[in-house]
Amino acid sequence: MSALPSAIPPQPPSRHGADMATGRRMARGVRLLIRGTSPEATPQQWAALGAALWRGDPQADAVVAWLHQVGMGVGRPMLERALERGLEAVPDAPAPLVDFIRHVETPPAWVDPAKLRDGARFIHRTGRFGMLVLRDAGLMAGYQAGAINQALVMTGALARGAQRRVAETTSWWIDATAQEGMARFGAGFKNTLRVRVLHAIVRRSLLARDTWDRGTLGMPLNQVDMQATYLGFSVVHLMALRVSGVLVSQRDAEGMMHLWRYIGWVMGVDESLLSDDEHEARVMIYQNIVSQAPPDDSSKALGRSLMDEPLGRHYRWLPGVQGRFNRARHLSVARLFVGAQGMKALGLPPTLPWYPALTLLPRLAWHTLGRIVPGMQQLQAHHGRGRQAGYLPVLFGGHAPGVASPEAVSRSAHS
Repeated sequence: MSALPSAIPPQPPSRHGADMATGRRMARGVRLLIRGTSPEATPQQWAALGAALWRGDPQADAVVAWLHQVGMGVGRPMLERALERGLEAVPDAPAPLVDFIRHVETPPAWVDPAKLRDGARFIHRTGRFGMLVLRDAGLMAGYQAGAINQALVMTGALARGAQRRVAETTSWWIDATAQEGMARFGAGFKNTLRVRVLHAIVRRSLLARDTWDRGTLGMPLNQVDMQATYLGFSVVHLMALRVSGVLVSQRDAEGMMHLWRYIGWVMGVDESLLSDDEHEARVMIYQNIVSQAPPDDSSKALGRSLMDEPLGRHYRWLPGVQGRFNRARHLSVARLFVGAQGMKALGLPPTLPWYPALTLLPRLAWHTLGRIVPGMQQLQAHHGRGRQAGYLPVLFGGHAPGVASPEAVSRSAHS
């Protein structure tokens, strides 16, 4: 298996800014929410984005190189002990594993535990609607970026189906956004590191394939695409909630952005590509979208697969009716955020954003209550988190979530 490239080529991959007119069309909604400054990248910012397409995650990549050297049967149990119990449980840990664990166990100086708690509480208050908006404004809309999709297509994620992928991502998101979920031994922290190692395994595997076109695509799961994913969970989700009638205070926004800045850091996104300032992050996602390759056949394939994902959920009653209703509801929410052209690019049928429109006033009233009734926000957070976590059996069919489990890491290493 080939080693990861050690030097950044002088020119960015050809995907960088391949169709800036389409990129600006996809980023039009973000552009409308940016005030007082031009979001267009300076020459220096544009060059930095291009160079970041060649960068992976050196620390996680080094861990995976060690795993391949010693074999998964030897290395995986050591990795799991280090994740679960710390380096004290692995006295013979090799240098790559020591460096990796010590780094993530030393939070940056900017981390503020109070803001992490604020961000988690706000996410909990968004309830099931927050999950719905994240899926359609983040995941579905993100499939318009054709180059990002190639890793999913080439690793067989499309063939395995969207339903399991959505379920696993949701389970990880619930762990990561739990109160104290990103504490050192919290489930969110440990599963985020498992996902990070899994990404490094996929990166190494794709680079070894002749079918991976480095000159066009750059590094698999590169820093630009990792930033796009992180911003989808943070500022894109926050903008989508605002547009949908969720009242967001400055404290809410600062907490959510801070929480996701830290999650992004643990996930391996370079600090220069992170921000807990909402306006700065809007500029970042605008520039990222403009730099992305346009929609292609993979956008349609993934879009249609995700469109039908609600039909495969494990509803307890009237599964056919609930599946069709949820399919239509998700399409209407996606329509609000991607527009008619985006629906066409994703291979989705034309529809109207009827669900966000019909539920706007009740949602405004619900969140207004939280502002004016003492103690109401705490009740909303408790109720909302219960609704979020309680939906996992519908996604998993009653089976225990297996987000980036040791077995999944092992399977990916041998795929």
